[in-house]
Amino acid sequence: MGENEWVNGYLEAILDVGSARNGKRGAEIQKESFNNSVGSKLDEEMLKFDKIEIEKHKLFTPTRYFVEQVVVGFDEADLHRTWAKMIATRNSRHRNNRLENMCWRIWHLARRKKQMAWDAAQKLVQRRFDREKARSDAARDLSDLSEGERDKGESNQTGSIANMTRISSDTQLWSGDKSRQLYIVLISLHGLVRGENMELGRDSDTGGQVKYVVELARALSNMEGIHRVDLLTRQITSPEVDSTYSEPIEMLSCPSDGFDSCGAYLVRIPCGPSDKYIPKESLWPYIGEFVDGALSHIVDMARALGEQVNSGKPAWPYVIHGHYADAGEVAARLSAALNVPMVLTGHSLGRNKLELLKQGRLSREDIDSSYKIIRRIEAEELGLDSAEIVVTSTKQEIEEQWGLYDGFDLQLERKLRIRRRRGVSCLGRYMPRMVVIQPGMDFSSVAEQLLLDSDGDLKSMIGADKKRPMPPIWSEIMRFFANPHKPMILALSRPDPKKNITTLLKAFGECQPLRELANLTLILGNRDDIEEMSNSSSSVLTTVLKLVDMYDLYGQVAYPKHHKQPEVPEIYRLAAKAKGVFINPALVEPFGLTLIEAAAYGLPIVATKNGGPVDILKALNNGLLVDPHDEKAISDALLKLVADKNLWKECRRNGLKNIHKFSWMEHCRNYLSQVDNCRNYHPTNHLSVMPIPEEPLSESLRGIEDLSLNFSIDADVKANGEPDAEASNQQKIVDFILQQKATSVGNSVNIYCPGRRQRLCVIAVDSYNSNGSPAEELPLIIKNVIQVSESKCMGIGFVLSTGMSLQETKEMLGSEVNLEDFDALVCSSGSEMCYPWRDLVADQDYESHIEHRWPGENVKAIVTRLASVENDDVQLSRCGSRCYSYSIKPKAKVHKIDDLRQRLRMRGLRCNMVYTHAASRLNVIPLFASRAQALRYLSVRWNVEMEKVILFMGERGDTDREDLLGGVHKTVILRDSVVYDSESNVHSEDSASDNKRVALAEGFEAHDISKALDYFQKPI
Repeated sequence: MGENEWVNGYLEAILDVGSARNGKRGAEIQKESFNNSVGSKLDEEMLKFDKIEIEKHKLFTPTRYFVEQVVVGFDEADLHRTWAKMIATRNSRHRNNRLENMCWRIWHLARRKKQMAWDAAQKLVQRRFDREKARSDAARDLSDLSEGERDKGESNQTGSIANMTRISSDTQLWSGDKSRQLYIVLISLHGLVRGENMELGRDSDTGGQVKYVVELARALSNMEGIHRVDLLTRQITSPEVDSTYSEPIEMLSCPSDGFDSCGAYLVRIPCGPSDKYIPKESLWPYIGEFVDGALSHIVDMARALGEQVNSGKPAWPYVIHGHYADAGEVAARLSAALNVPMVLTGHSLGRNKLELLKQGRLSREDIDSSYKIIRRIEAEELGLDSAEIVVTSTKQEIEEQWGLYDGFDLQLERKLRIRRRRGVSCLGRYMPRMVVIQPGMDFSSVAEQLLLDSDGDLKSMIGADKKRPMPPIWSEIMRFFANPHKPMILALSRPDPKKNITTLLKAFGECQPLRELANLTLILGNRDDIEEMSNSSSSVLTTVLKLVDMYDLYGQVAYPKHHKQPEVPEIYRLAAKAKGVFINPALVEPFGLTLIEAAAYGLPIVATKNGGPVDILKALNNGLLVDPHDEKAISDALLKLVADKNLWKECRRNGLKNIHKFSWMEHCRNYLSQVDNCRNYHPTNHLSVMPIPEEPLSESLRGIEDLSLNFSIDADVKANGEPDAEASNQQKIVDFILQQKATSVGNSVNIYCPGRRQRLCVIAVDSYNSNGSPAEELPLIIKNVIQVSESKCMGIGFVLSTGMSLQETKEMLGSEVNLEDFDALVCSSGSEMCYPWRDLVADQDYESHIEHRWPGENVKAIVTRLASVENDDVQLSRCGSRCYSYSIKPKAKVHKIDDLRQRLRMRGLRCNMVYTHAASRLNVIPLFASRAQALRYLSVRWNVEMEKVILFMGERGDTDREDLLGGVHKTVILRDSVVYDSESNVHSEDSASDNKRVALAEGFEAHDISKALDYFQKPI
């Protein structure tokens, strides 16, 4: 019993032993029985207790500790045996129902935990099986290479990824050409982004990525041949942040020889709550708003730049580059709308983070609730679907992180690249190209400071005879130290658990020789009150303070509360002058930009062996790699560099000699070379913007019966009463126009000019009956919407958007609704677009627009096999040029859209899929085709802002309904207009619950629609 006294304490707390109760001796006997059963396993838990006490940041509860730390380690048989013993000892003296009850619950919890682990393992096994099957299917389909090609392909597959070059042999290095005048768009959505005085470390969203994208924009704008670079981010007007984040445009740089609007600009797009600064996990419902705002800006800028540098033709972006998952989804949507190549940089990946989080105590549901990890992973998969290039900082990122995704397989990507290079068909399959381009840095200021400090050491710079005043941040750091002349170990990061600062502090505290030789400086963002920070940040900082106290590190560890971004170089200088070492102990480090910065100031480095530092140290040869979980390895590496002065000097020298490999010039040259190469495989953008007529002809004709043109009202009349000859000619013109109008009405041909439409009304009501046929009331709904909308707004155009084919749409409208009432028909879930005013001729530009990556015939048979859970449930019913429609048997079991998309991605097939016709039809369409993207295409083509679009839809509908909801357009939801839907076959996405652009109509009658439109308070 003595060896398990601490367990007794927890059992007594759980059982409320402190309160008066009967049978105290009986409870002790039962506890002894329990302890004897499991005592051997509790010994192991005692070793963990001290560490858990330190790491615990929430209110401690014995019950939670017992269940989470003790129970989960027991074997089910032991728990059941203990419970059985409690049952056997039940009598009038030893009865304790509460302990018996507790043991039963422990057994039940353990069984449940085992079942959950089993289910998760089964899902993982199934996913691996699916991936292997998809890989073998693709390999079999692509096996028609010649023997020479096959041998080379196999050798590439088995070769080490270490042989991957930064710029491939078939890629021409970028040579600047001033005559090109290119426009580049970068997107970084979350965090606080500005050009000067960056608040890096303020929160988990404002870190190294912010600095990276700002410096990348500046560096690209300085390259010859680049006219303008726009960095798009979110506009934040919240009073809790500085007012600079609400400025719509901020100039980042402008070349000295620049003209007009050239240079780099930070453009802030309104998105989400205007009065709140929200974390990236809460931005997902507002992605559509950002897409529409960014699209409007890019179109306006393309037209303006076209007037300046492209002979009046729109100067569309050369590339759209998304940074992180959220911006990756935005870039994918914009790339599809504008038909512009897309580049993706992940920075930090969701699947990798999920694998790390699953090793903790949180369930998958809790992880997703906190981090929206499933939504993030799907955005990253969409980015892989759309991207031409994925920029990575390390080879490890390609193999161990992107390799976890359905949309990327290294072996298949190499095989497809070989086939493309030889002009062999890829059979509709596609994989994005992964390229390693190390992050860059501006070394101009570094060189100046190193030159100034070349002759001085730390003592000469902080002593009484110092030649220059000491930087304020130096004083702020050194006030913590009892001996500021010792070498300084520097760590600079956000106070994030992933950065692993607590392990570093434990390693320092446990190693007495290291404590005697060096000081430790922790630059962990900025703080005023720890309690007001986010939970993760406050937890890290609280743990740091506890560890400093536990190891009695006062006078040896500095942890200043504030620092400004311009002071960061001074911090590096201080550490270098003190003959110190920089350390990055992160669990996983995607980039390692701080390592490059530290090396540029002459600091040797110790870094995690997981991620970017592996390649950085290989290039710089200026430090040591360590296991971030191994405290002794961390302390040994630091001690080695601090104690061995010759090694310190060698690492410093190597770092300064090789740092040029990470210059922004080198980075941008490699980057632009890869982009230039990928454009060879991307179709040319033929998208044009309709000019805006000063006075639309069709509007002018509305009142012509009144002779509103007034051609002859003021005409001169001769003395004999006959009209003047000029007046007579004017009358002939009027008569001719009237005759042409009458003829056109008689022939049912609409005199139409797209540029005349000031607003668009889009009808996307997916109303079907139980067998998938259009509902009888659908024509009435359409008729009511047209009637009410025309009465409230002049110059409005109508678009019908549906999952039906063109022929089905015509049959549905019948004689109740005139086709000529519509400016456009978007059919087959967005894969067909035609114009009634042009005799239903298909839009050839739109077809070529969505053609990119459409696998065509290669996907036809595969979908039938993959969609069905049971045989013959899914059959091809209609085959169009860009839409394969499959009929689904009633009550058939089919895979959901997410599962089906995953299976196709694993095979390298990129498509959109929509369940329609009340889940009785599956439409497989091109990746860039959708009803939402068709609407954006029309918005650009006809020059109608998305804010001037109103969308009518039902409460339910096809599986692409959620995509239609997001954006800046207004939406009217018609209640009771849809009875049978398809949405049970899709994993629904988050939608903005407080969307003020959505109005609910109580029904689909005219008065219900009119009342809903009045909700918007101003004419639509």
